[in-house]
Amino acid sequence: MTPKLDFSRPVYALAPLAGYTDLPFRNVVKKFGADLTVSEMISSNALAYGSQKTIKMLERSPNEDPYSVQIAGADEEVVRRAVEVLNAQDEIDIIDLNCGCPVPKIVSHGSGSSLLKDLPKMARIIRTIKETSNKSTLSVKIRLGFESKNHIEIARLVEECGADFLAVHGRTRAGKFKAPVDYDAIAEIKEAVNIPVIANGDIDSFEKAQWVLEHTGADGVMIGRGAVGAPWIFHQLKTGSASVDPLIKHAIIMEHLDGMVRFYGPRGVVTFRKHVHTYSKGYEGASAMRDLVNRIDDPVHFRAVVDEFFLTRRQISEGFSASDLACEC
Repeated sequence: MTPKLDFSRPVYALAPLAGYTDLPFRNVVKKFGADLTVSEMISSNALAYGSQKTIKMLERSPNEDPYSVQIAGADEEVVRRAVEVLNAQDEIDIIDLNCGCPVPKIVSHGSGSSLLKDLPKMARIIRTIKETSNKSTLSVKIRLGFESKNHIEIARLVEECGADFLAVHGRTRAGKFKAPVDYDAIAEIKEAVNIPVIANGDIDSFEKAQWVLEHTGADGVMIGRGAVGAPWIFHQLKTGSASVDPLIKHAIIMEHLDGMVRFYGPRGVVTFRKHVHTYSKGYEGASAMRDLVNRIDDPVHFRAVVDEFFLTRRQISEGFSASDLACEC
């Protein structure tokens, strides 16, 4: 396993989140406290067939160290070819196999959580990655089962196939994102295997993260939806503080915006609008500000409006809720 990932203390990881955990967002959470960042889920087919858009998704920020790339796939030969593409990328430390995504489009192609229905196939794919990869570390992200729980069987299989650590979303595929998270089942997995286990699912606050670590005995927590609109959760975990200075929030928001414009060019302003909506929820005057920025395309003007708003306005009610999203894989 990569020495860059230290499980002697709790590991705080950013979960893959389609449409949100791109390079600028990962850069921000890494700078402000995350131990591990993971790419958005990447199709093995797209990698194997040389999609340039997909290759660009592999780019990492200089501070992403270690850096994990998550792939999804259902065909062993295609996965092998995808891993060979990743082997040529020196800045990748970890390959993560997605065996948990519940999205129908992914499941219908036989990947993501669909692999939980065919454990021999899942085992072959994990072993293919292990045998092909030149990276130091292999991880697997799972759910507790497909229709019903068989989490101990799945976790032990992942360990037997050579994975170095495991991330567990505490729902079955049938539970999608609405069923209660079964943290007891994550604790059972932690007891059943000898590799590190990272707990995932509905971790949306500093207090919840602390409780999950204690309740499950997990070696870390992975936060996805809970970081959207509140990436400072990693700063809280690193500093051990339940509160966040408004100036820290402002610095994170502006760092994120500047990173989006650097990475995407002028298009970064348009892409950042959805983040303005999540960051500003609960602030006085948020509705008017969101309406204004939706009409601004100039990066300088856009930045000035966002900067002034978060410097001068107060948060007067609860912020963005993680339950509003259903895109974590």
